[in-house]
Amino acid sequence: MQTNIHPTAIVDESAKIGTGVSVGPYTVVGPGVEIGDGCEIASHVVLSGPTRLGRNNRIYQFASVGQDTPDKKYRGEHTTLVIGDNNVIREGVTIHRGTVQDRGETTIGNDNLIMAYAHVGHDSVIGNNTILVNNVALAGHVVVRDWAILSGFSLVHQFCTIGEHAFTGMGAAIGKDVPAYVMVAGNPAEAKTINAEGLRRRGFSRDDIALINKAYKIVYRRGLTMQEALEALAELREQSVVVQPWIDSLTSSARGIVR
Repeated sequence: MQTNIHPTAIVDESAKIGTGVSVGPYTVVGPGVEIGDGCEIASHVVLSGPTRLGRNNRIYQFASVGQDTPDKKYRGEHTTLVIGDNNVIREGVTIHRGTVQDRGETTIGNDNLIMAYAHVGHDSVIGNNTILVNNVALAGHVVVRDWAILSGFSLVHQFCTIGEHAFTGMGAAIGKDVPAYVMVAGNPAEAKTINAEGLRRRGFSRDDIALINKAYKIVYRRGLTMQEALEALAELREQSVVVQPWIDSLTSSARGIVR
């Protein structure tokens, strides 16, 4: 498959372009950018480096990918953005590189959909198969784990984690960690229930969903201390490995969980 770079595009001589790549009109590909095989870059995109794109990513017009962070501590240090394979990055998305005060790298995995005008701040980590709906905003140092869905206009405070298979309602303002499987909504965000429909769509069994719901009630409905909840969850874990992400969400939380 042939690489096709539009004659009006500006591609720095140090950029590395894979095979079968298309670069649209008036797009700018800066120094230190690597674009993997089969990527489609639309018109009027700005790719700044050091940034590495994997294979078969599609970036739509007016996206700004790999730009310096506006964090005031940033002083032009060498930091990076790494994006995996098969991601779709829609119109007007902004994704910033990392800072040396944290990981030095912003990381996006595979098979993610980042919809129009979403923002991914410095040093954030996005897993695989996530969806960030229009105008989602992630502050710096945010972690979004696999299969999470953030509805439109969701706001996530710095250093928060969104757990596996979690779901945030439209306009949720999230200032603490969202455990795996949990649905949150509101400003400030509050836990509502588990993401049962999402789990069904991803092939979780009825028994496992029931067990996850039981784990939710242990944490949110029984008035237990965190230590008591963890002891009860440890017993549930003997029945299925699906409880482990619940336990990991609680034990790894630095900011505390959404209540």
